[in-house]
Amino acid sequence: MADVRITVPVLRVLQALLARPAESLYGLELMEQTGLKSGTLYPVLARLEDAGWVSSSWEDADPRDAGRPRRRYYKLTGSGQRDGAAALGEFSQVPTPAPAASSTRRPSARPAWGQA
Repeated sequence: MADVRITVPVLRVLQALLARPAESLYGLELMEQTGLKSGTLYPVLARLEDAGWVSSSWEDADPRDAGRPRRRYYKLTGSGQRDGAAALGEFSQVPTPAPAASSTRRPSARPAWGQA
């Protein structure tokens, strides 16, 4: 795998892109699919592009004709598909921790705020 630090946001982006590997997706689509905000999404996409996992390109549409800003589309590269799928598989194999045992601590004898 390329040197990509795998975080939860990275996994969400990879999952969204791997769900439609033949398609190019633009930022708003990815934000909707991942639940990430732009301040998290775009740095993740930049890291993935620097690592060679994602390629990007601007659409050809004229913003005046489209009535909106130009979109930048992102698509997984061959190595992004391979390494991204491996990363998702690796992290899906990690067992989730068992829920913590309930506390045996006694409730506080203090009244709640506003109660006396």
